[in-house]
This record gives sequence, structure tokens and C-alpha cells, in this order.
Amino acid sequence: MTDIHLPTAGSFPAPGLLVRKSEEITDLIDLFSKTQYRAKEVTPQVEAIETRCLQLFARDYKYSIIQNTNGEVCGHYPRQIVFLEYECLDVEKDSTVQISKLQDLVNRSKMARCRGRFVCPVILYNGKHICRSSTLAGWGELYGRTGYNYIFSGGSDDTWTESEEFPEDDRVVRNGDSHLFDKVRGYDIKLLRYLSVRYICDLMVENKKVKFGLNVTSSEKVDKAQRYADFTLLSVPYPGCEFFKDYKDRDYTAEGLVFNWNQDFVDAPLTIPRCFTHNLNIDWTQYQSWDLVQQTQNYLKLLLHIINSDDDSGLLVHCISGWDRTPLFVSLLRLSLWADGAVHASLEPTEILYLTIAYDWFLFGRKGNTSSSPMVVWNKQNPLDDRLSHTANDARSSSSSSNQSEHGDTRTGSSPLAVPGRRCSFPSERQARLEAVREAFLAAYSSTVGLKSSAPSPSGAISGLLEQFARGVGLRGSNAIV
Repeated sequence: MTDIHLPTAGSFPAPGLLVRKSEEITDLIDLFSKTQYRAKEVTPQVEAIETRCLQLFARDYKYSIIQNTNGEVCGHYPRQIVFLEYECLDVEKDSTVQISKLQDLVNRSKMARCRGRFVCPVILYNGKHICRSSTLAGWGELYGRTGYNYIFSGGSDDTWTESEEFPEDDRVVRNGDSHLFDKVRGYDIKLLRYLSVRYICDLMVENKKVKFGLNVTSSEKVDKAQRYADFTLLSVPYPGCEFFKDYKDRDYTAEGLVFNWNQDFVDAPLTIPRCFTHNLNIDWTQYQSWDLVQQTQNYLKLLLHIINSDDDSGLLVHCISGWDRTPLFVSLLRLSLWADGAVHASLEPTEILYLTIAYDWFLFGRKGNTSSSPMVVWNKQNPLDDRLSHTANDARSSSSSSNQSEHGDTRTGSSPLAVPGRRCSFPSERQARLEAVREAFLAAYSSTVGLKSSAPSPSGAISGLLEQFARGVGLRGSNAIV
């Protein structure tokens, strides 16, 4: 196990460099609070953000690029999508990626998922890919007006709106058109296998998204042909944007805020294979009683346990559209693994902060004009606490025994906590790294959007969302003033 130590006083960047990096974050937050990224509408400022992200990735990884130059593949994904191949420290390792094959799989599989937001690798951890996407597209996006617009516009989905979604008509599928689902979902499965993804975590609280009584999207867990039966599917329902309006109305106080699981549209139960629960000291039968803080922390522990339970297989995390709940957990995973020295090992706190805001949120089309967002949890709650930091060896040891257990669904867990960490020797190191990230955000945020979430802001509701990171993640009380 390699120890990662914080920089000594003499090794911190010069004051002028720190000022420049703080200004980068300030400019990024200001843009992010006002603008939604679109691949075909890139300004010089956005182009500079794209370039900076590539530079930060290159510090620790060798990578290839999946081309999305004008949003041809997906209008809300980066123009240059990074495919991390291996760490720069692996100097004797040669590239094994067939980028032309990967590009072809991406182009063919994009129709399988809502809004064309295909399975995209975003984090490389111990040779395994952590990926993100939207949920599976329903019949309407394949046959309806939206689907045809998508096909004949060359893949650009910028014109898609909620009103353009169409129902999944099971009668048509039963009448012989299931071959189209076989084709497009077949390409989706090929892409998942190319990326060695075995585990799929679905954050939807629904089995299918329903609007006006009609199914408008689907998901792997209800695929009638069981095309995804070879994957390990986890249903981990997590509330979406609608619920976070309640959070905002409570002055961004998540303690004691519990989602109403009795609503008619909520029909996705918590479903986790037993091998992933009996080594975590979590009573999963109580998940519907958890407040927002506890729910987020427990789900993050689960995801960390999953990616350490298998030395070879990757993970996909998705919600419905893949731009609210999905980046929340992708960002938390990236920050948690970085704090343990397991990913982006050379990046300083300001740099990992810049990368996760710019790449995980902004460049993947997070909607800046949304009134409420799960990003508030990342901002306020500090789910990245020391309890997530334990040795990877312990995690692998516990998972090897758990893999011998029966793979059944469970809602209970009673064994000692075995949540993995990576390379930091002491929790205090991890905590200090995370504190530095929070301080960097606080400094940048206070000079741009401001710190009074209750006051109107020209930058819109995202200001209040970003505010929660500044005023809550372990640095300030909910009523503190800086």
C-alpha cells in the first residue's frame, strides 16, 4: 500500500499560481450558474474549459478521444469525450484500445438511451471504468417524431423537449417490432461489454418514467426480453429534481427531510444482491425512513463497495436523463477516490474541484436553469466523511467471501462495515484534502454568485444550489455568514 501525504508548507504552489487557479474556478462557477453547455454552441470561454479539462486528465492518465465535435453523437456531451486508458505511471503499458471500434459502438448505441446519452466512461479506477448514461429509451424515441428527428438530424438532440417524448407502445412491440429493440439495445450491451461493465446501478424511483399516464422511458430492470440478464442490476431509488424543491423550501436543510415513498409514481423498490449488503453495517430495510443525508451516504458506501468487490468489472450509474442524480454520484465518487489518492493523484484540491465541476456537471449538459437539483446534496451535506475511508485490501477480502454467497435480493445487512478506501494511511489525510476542496469552492463562490441563498439572484436557482456546497459541507452552519 502506497502512502499519500499532503504537501508540506514549502511545496504549495506560489501565491500567484494559487490566485490564477482560484480565478479559473471563479469564472467556471459564474458561467455554470448561468449557462447550459451545448456541444454545437461553444464560445471561446467554453473552449478554454474543455482544454483545461484535457490538461488535467493528461496529468495522470493516457487517454484517447471519442469524437463528438458538433454534438453529432450527443448534443449535451463534451465535444471531446475522454476515454481513460491507463495511468501515466504505467510507463511500460501499451494502449490496447481500438478507438475506431469504440467510436463505432458509441455511434450505433446512442439510440438505445434517453436523449442519446449513451454509456460513457468517466472515471478509471484500478483499471475499471465507472460510467454514466441516461436510462433506456422507450418506444417513442425509436419510432415517434423524436426518434425520426434524432435520425435525420445526424444525432443532434438539442431540440428534444419534454413535450416531444412519446409513449412506449407495448402493443406495437408485441406485434413484431421488438427487433428494433433487439438491435439498438444489442449495441448498448456490446458497448457495456467492451467497457467491461458488469454492474448497473439505476437511481430511478420508477420502473418506467410515466407522464400523463404514458410510459416515456424504460430501464434495464423492466426489459421484457431480459436482454440485460447477464449484468448485475441494482435498483437504488433516489429522489430527483421534484423532491429537491422541498429541500429548497426548507431553506436547504436536509436533516430530517425524508422522501415520500407512497406517491403513485414510485414503483421501483430497493433491490440489491445480498453479496453487496451483508458486509455493510446498514439496515437496508429502513431505507424509506432515511433522510436525504443518510440516504446519500449509504448509497455512496454501496457504490464504493461495488467497485472494490470485483478486480475486473466496471460500473454504470444512471438516472432518467443522466444530468442531475447521475453527476451527483459520479462527482462524489471522483472526489472520494481522489481524497484517498486512488485517482487523479497529482491534482491539487483546486484542480480536482475544477475538473469535477467542469467535466462531471457542466460539460455533460447539467441544466443550469433547473429550479432544483440533487447537486445541493453534494454542496451541503458532506457525504464524503472519514467513515468511507478503509483499506482496499480489507474490502477485497470481505468481497471475496461475499462472492460465495447466494445472489439473492435483500433489504437487510448486519455484518461489520467494510467500506473501501484506497491509499491514504490516516482518515485525517483524507479529511484535510476534502476540507481544502471545500475551502477552494467557498472562496470562489463567495466572490461570484454570493452566499445568501434566500435572496434573488440574476443567475437563477442554480445559485442556491451552489450555495449549499459553500455554506454546508462541513465548513459552515446552515445559518452562518461569511
